[in-house]
Amino acid sequence: MQQFLRERLARHAERLSELDFLLAQPDVMADMAKFMALSREHTEVAAVAQRWARWQQRERDLAAAQELLADPDMAGMAQEEISSAQAELVHLEGELQRLLLPKDPQDARNAFVEIRAGTGGDESALFAADLARMYTRYAANVGWRVEVMSAHESELGGYKEVVLRVEGEQVFGRLRFESGGHRVQRVPVTETQGRIHTSACTVAVMPEPDEHEAITLNPAELRIDTFRASGAGGQHINKTDSAVRVVHLPTGIVAECQDGRSQHANKAQALRVLQARLQEKERSERAAREATLRKGLVGSGDRSDRIRTYNFPQGRLTDHRINLTLYKLQMVMDGDLGEVLDALQHAHEAELLAQLEEV
Repeated sequence: MQQFLRERLARHAERLSELDFLLAQPDVMADMAKFMALSREHTEVAAVAQRWARWQQRERDLAAAQELLADPDMAGMAQEEISSAQAELVHLEGELQRLLLPKDPQDARNAFVEIRAGTGGDESALFAADLARMYTRYAANVGWRVEVMSAHESELGGYKEVVLRVEGEQVFGRLRFESGGHRVQRVPVTETQGRIHTSACTVAVMPEPDEHEAITLNPAELRIDTFRASGAGGQHINKTDSAVRVVHLPTGIVAECQDGRSQHANKAQALRVLQARLQEKERSERAAREATLRKGLVGSGDRSDRIRTYNFPQGRLTDHRINLTLYKLQMVMDGDLGEVLDALQHAHEAELLAQLEEV
């Protein structure tokens, strides 16, 4: 194991002792926000420290087994222990490297998933609905909760645009690499000649703003309109002007919500979506200014990136950023997205590790 990793792991062990001490202090226990923050750090640091302790133990086991090789009666057992210890040390070192990677504090947040139909007309709108269903089913599989914040339906039942709020553990960190252009190749329901068409949608995944870090909105820069919600929702939602649209006048960015039953709730949710979009705009502009830095394997997340192709005739999904091809398209569309997300996460981690080794 490299020396710089050993030094960082030793610091984690020291930090764990500090956190044990701090969490036992009365003033910390009385401050719930501080207590929760330190508890979360303790959980992360303890996971590293436990694996580091196991790595050190297996290193000692390996050394002891190597000494026994000189004893003919113990050589066979020693060789088995050496093989076992070496395999576990490799596995533990990989785990420790991943655990020590820089963490984005936004990864733990809930997220807004915005899906927009692009080129392809009605077929693109139908594909947008398929993507929304894919993310919704994946969320259900992992125990997340999904709300439809706003939806603009097409004539054939798809979506011109739909915004989902996804709530759960590590939502943004898990879905962040879904941002970009999604291309579909299939025979549309409106195609009478059986020809394969290519359509596209864009997906933008934005972290839900933290209450304490959200962009402060100036009321003078907002135009707030109310209107009658459309689509499903029952008699109440169709008979009252409960839907809310908020326009940020300086940028022209629009957010709306029609899922709630009250105008007040919809306004609050629309403002949260607007804040997320403004933060995403700032992030994109900042990324553009920092374009001289190395671009990660998983791309910039820019909506213009074509990140993935869904080929229905071949049952094939291809993620172009990491050259991943899977022939299980229908399973993925039914919510079995874990293998794709894992591959993207591992590629991102590999890039971060490569950067650390160059420092």
